[in-house]
Amino acid sequence: MQDRIQDKIQEIPLRDIKPLVEIQEYSLYYFSALALLAILFVTGAIYFLVKYVKSKKAFNVRKEHLKLMNAIDFSDAKRDAYDMTLYGATFKNDSPKHLDAYENMLDKLEEYKYKRTVDEVKEEAKLYADLYRGMIDV
Repeated sequence: MQDRIQDKIQEIPLRDIKPLVEIQEYSLYYFSALALLAILFVTGAIYFLVKYVKSKKAFNVRKEHLKLMNAIDFSDAKRDAYDMTLYGATFKNDSPKHLDAYENMLDKLEEYKYKRTVDEVKEEAKLYADLYRGMIDV
């Protein structure tokens, strides 16, 4: 009897069981894309943070030269004339007005540069130097 039942079961075709259907799973792709975006964001943030910190610590020649120019008091006429010429050259190409003021200042300080002994700097030369210092923006 057992054999007969088994034979009958094998003869019946099973039509209601279907083969397995593959389900499209995209969660791995979504996770990979999200992880890549997070890595790019963190890398970019670190890059800009390092760049910002470096720019804050960078030596600013213009700021330093302005500070040195403002410290000149014309007590030593020859040395201070050379210093104003040297430090003023940093700013002369900022605009045509700066260039004109720099050249006027050079003309006034010229007489204090190439002599062995020089007199005290005249008020007119000091005024030109102060005018040039006042024009400078850092």
